[in-house]
This record gives sequence, structure tokens and C-alpha cells, in this order.
Amino acid sequence: MVNYEEIKDKKIAVLLSGGVDSSVVVYEFARLGLHPDCFYIKIGPEEEEEWDCSSEEDLEMATAVAHKYGCRLEVIDCHREYWDQVTKYTMDKVRSGLTPNPDVMCNRLIKFGAFDEKCGHKYDLVATGHYAQTEVEKVREIVNGESVSRQLKWLCTSPDPVKDQTDFLAQIYEWQLKKALFPIGHYMKDEVRQIAEREHLVNARRKDSQGICFLGKVNYNDYIRRYLGEHPGDVIELETGKRIGEHKGLWFHTIGQRKGMGFSGGPWFVVKKDVERNILYVSHGYDPDTAYQQDFKVHDYHWLTSDRLPQEITFKIRHTPGYLPATLEKTGDNSFVVHAKERIHGVAPGQFCVVYDKDHHRCLGSGEIII
Repeated sequence: MVNYEEIKDKKIAVLLSGGVDSSVVVYEFARLGLHPDCFYIKIGPEEEEEWDCSSEEDLEMATAVAHKYGCRLEVIDCHREYWDQVTKYTMDKVRSGLTPNPDVMCNRLIKFGAFDEKCGHKYDLVATGHYAQTEVEKVREIVNGESVSRQLKWLCTSPDPVKDQTDFLAQIYEWQLKKALFPIGHYMKDEVRQIAEREHLVNARRKDSQGICFLGKVNYNDYIRRYLGEHPGDVIELETGKRIGEHKGLWFHTIGQRKGMGFSGGPWFVVKKDVERNILYVSHGYDPDTAYQQDFKVHDYHWLTSDRLPQEITFKIRHTPGYLPATLEKTGDNSFVVHAKERIHGVAPGQFCVVYDKDHHRCLGSGEIII
């Protein structure tokens, strides 16, 4: 929730995407009499590509909303940064047989990264349409024998469990979180829609974007194929060792996948990848022992606010409404073993394990799953 007294003297930038969420962010400021500068981050496929990208429509929507509330709109071209950084991260991971999350890294590297380098550094706060909240805690610490007071800013979950996006923000840096502002994070999605319709926003009934951040209607497999091509290999039934078909590339499949397999006699579930032999293992049932894990390793853990993690936590490994209880066993400076209270389906190397406190209120950070 926007607190006028806290931001009235701040210089604020709004990342306006053309969607309904960021548009209502602009409204939230306008109703307080504030008219922040708005920025549309331009990122899309290579210019020569003929992919069906919705960026032109996005920009039209963003322009209309900025004009409606008397805000300046500037287009910031982060095209090269996205393809050099986020795409490289994604392709390096999938080539190694891992399951990356481009949207997570897009927030760190582009929305709160490249944008800050280009012009965000001129602003005190950067507001987005993410469904997340923040809270500030005052703490006292002993430094050189003296008691010193400082503030900790925490990333906190949204009341809407379906739309909560803290898992996509769990890799941003502490300095980025300090500048972040989420004006609609306290709303339910239906409330945001109602505000947009009441205010006659041009995109009030526009559907939420799906798929990879900034790629519009581009299919994820087309995105992968563009950079890695195809690398056919055998598909083997795990229990019997029987060959049931051929895959076009391990990078087109994820652990736990059921849909889009295209093999007869299904349903089939992806349970394992052998990168060295280029074999995709599937199971006829959803419940083979190999598809479940209760204990798994996390490395390169990234702390959001504090490097003190409680032993009892909740976590999630994919963008779902639920949080899973667990305990943490520290194995190194940035490494842990997660001991889940129950066996978890579809734990895949490369996924981010996003860690929360036991009440899943504060998001504490995230690390990459390794097996």
C-alpha cells in the first residue's frame, strides 16, 4: 500500500508494461496527486525475426495510461541486455539439462538491473505491478561495542496466493529491494480488475500475459529452438527400459512434465534426464519412487535481507499457491539441504527453491536446486 507521507518527497519511476497491473499502479499514485515518470522497457525478439510479439500493443496501452494520468512516458531499450544476459543464462542452463527460470533472472538483471544502469539510478524508488509487499523492521546491533540502530527491508507475500510473485523476486539484490515499491501488492487480482474497470482503463479487460517475461506470444520451445536447435535422442520407459519414441532435444522437456509429450499409450511423465547419453526417461504412472524427493540440495543461496535463516521454513519450487514446510541443514556458506516434511513431486535441478519463514509471510531468499 502506498503511504503518501513516506513517498511524497521521493523521485519515483514506474515500470509501465501495458498490462492492467502496472496501469493500476499509476492510478494509485494519481489518486494521491502524484505523477511519477513512467518507463516502458523495450525488449523483444531480434529485429529480423518474424515472431508474433505483442510489444507494439503493449506500448500503445502504456502510452494511453500514462497520458490519462498526465505522466511522462519514456521507452528504455534493454533489448541487447536481455538477450546477452537473460537469454545466455537460460540457454546455458537448459543445455546442461537443467530447468531455469528466465523470469526470476529478468527481474534481477533487467527490471531492477539494466534499467537502473540506464536511468533508474536517478530515482529514489522504482514501482512495479508485482503482487508482493514490503515491510521495514528496525533492529539494533552491536558494532565496535556500541549499539547501532538500522532498518531492514523485507520482501513479503501478497494476500492473493494465486498471484503472489515473491518467488519471481527472490533473486533481486538487497539494494534493488531497498528501491522497490509494489503499490498493488496488498490487493487481490479481482480488486485490481475492479479498479481498472471503474477507472475506465483501456486495458481493464486485457488478459494477463503468459509465458516468458517480455516475449509476448513467443512459444518457449520456439525460444529454445532459436538458440539450441534440435538434438534427437531416445525416450525410454524407466521401469521396463523399453524405447517408446524419440525426443527432439532434452531442453524441450522438464522433470514432472505430462503434457505435450506426443507418445501413444500415455499419459507419460518425465522423470529423469541423462544428459551425457541424451536419453529422456518417462514413466507410465505419476507415482514412481524416482519422481519424488524429500531431501534435496540447494547451492548458491541468495539472501534477500538477512543472512540468518531459521531452521524451520516453508518453501516452493515452482509458481504455485501452496507453501511446503521443511527444515534446513546448513552444509556450507551458501549451501543447504532442504528436508521437506513430505515427499515432493518433480524436484528438478536448476529450479529455484524459494525460502520463506514458517508462516510464509517473509520471503528470505532462494537458491538453485542440485541433485
